[in-house]
Amino acid sequence: MKKLMKVEGMHCGGCSGRLQRTLAAIEGVESAEASHEAGTATVVCNESVTDEALKAAVEGANFKFVSIETVA
Repeated sequence: MKKLMKVEGMHCGGCSGRLQRTLAAIEGVESAEASHEAGTATVVCNESVTDEALKAAVEGANFKFVSIETVA
């Protein structure tokens, strides 16, 4: 399953790299990408990963979680 999140507060490649590593460390996440230019983070994960866990990871990395949607 692929999920796209809107995230505020990433200003540089270091920010997006930190968020990408944080999301990739969640059990059940197969891959993670973050873009400070687009203000998004995308994860490919299994169904055991909840939206709440992803939100908590974003906020735990000191970014603002805006929204999440499942994409095809």
